[in-house]
Amino acid sequence: MPAEDIKAPGRKSLLTAAAAAVLMAGIVLSYGFIGRAQSKQEVVDWTNTHAIPTVALAGLIPGSSHQTLTLPGNIQPFNRAAIFARVNGYVKSWDHDIGSPVKAGQVLASIDAPDLDQQLGQAKATLASVRANHQIASLTANRNNILLQKQIVAQQLADQADADAKAKEAVVDANEANVRQLEAMQSFKTLAAPFDGVVTARNVELGMLINSGGSGQPLFEVSDLHRVRIYVQVPQSFTAGLTVGMKATFEMPQYPGAQFEATLSHVSKSINQNSHSMQVELQADNADGKFFGGSYCNVHFEIPTDAHLVKVPSTALITGNQGTQIATLDSNDKVVLRTVQLGRDLGDSVEVVAGLSPADRIINNPPETLAAGDAVRVAQAASQATAPASPPPSSKQ
Repeated sequence: MPAEDIKAPGRKSLLTAAAAAVLMAGIVLSYGFIGRAQSKQEVVDWTNTHAIPTVALAGLIPGSSHQTLTLPGNIQPFNRAAIFARVNGYVKSWDHDIGSPVKAGQVLASIDAPDLDQQLGQAKATLASVRANHQIASLTANRNNILLQKQIVAQQLADQADADAKAKEAVVDANEANVRQLEAMQSFKTLAAPFDGVVTARNVELGMLINSGGSGQPLFEVSDLHRVRIYVQVPQSFTAGLTVGMKATFEMPQYPGAQFEATLSHVSKSINQNSHSMQVELQADNADGKFFGGSYCNVHFEIPTDAHLVKVPSTALITGNQGTQIATLDSNDKVVLRTVQLGRDLGDSVEVVAGLSPADRIINNPPETLAAGDAVRVAQAASQATAPASPPPSSKQ
């Protein structure tokens, strides 16, 4: 191409190109500033949103006229007697083993007591001797009284004869009492059932040495199981609702799914200082013989309660220097701390007798940093209004 055909750009073209470049640079810078401002605003919005704590509400537990209280119970026979020996000797025979039904007065075992037999024989011989002496003394006193009337003997001699006869009569009475005592002891050589029941323990063998007394292991144990007693330790907070005659049910592990009825028969009216509980007694019919002494059971009471009491989960309680409090929300979702008075502790829930109404919205598991007047968000509302939490966007550099 010839050199004379190439022309330099004009001044107007250069100015137009420079203006276009400046405009393009301005647009690029504007987009950068706008993007950075938007990113910073997103960070501020995210921070402000998550600075407000999110809380969950605790549902109030509706009250009822009765509350089921389940406690462990201990089943015992209606009557139980431990049979001990009253005489020393050896087991001569035994007639009933464990599980045997017996009637009142039926012989359980016999004891051979040779020492007692010898004592009784000696006592009877001594009684015969003192009776003979008393008979002679009485005859002598009568004769002296006759001779005294005839003034043959002195008054002193007659009085001495009467006194000797009375003294020997007293000796006879004492020996008769000794014989009767030993004869009564002879009756204890036979061990008998005190009432209708079942032999639940036997600790004797033929020829075994027996020592009298109530210490050590009983020889037999007889239990009356036509009815049973159920002993339960009731916590102090529930004792006010217990009345004699109220019905209860109980269940036993060996009869899964079966419910049995019992009646509250006795209330001890004494609180154990160590466990702060009161022992009560229930009774149940055992005509079928299903219940045994020493068995474990779970007893279900229906305790009368005030249906208007407010019950809240134990996790909603706040304890501190201000006493027991519960965090609630006002209409603007701001925290209001209410000091409450608690009733019975039911384990996973607690009764509130004052300081709370059924219409209050209660915060469950309130954070330790939560203070009165703080604005919060309710968890359900937050999940609907916002997207799932994500890390804050980083600002563009």
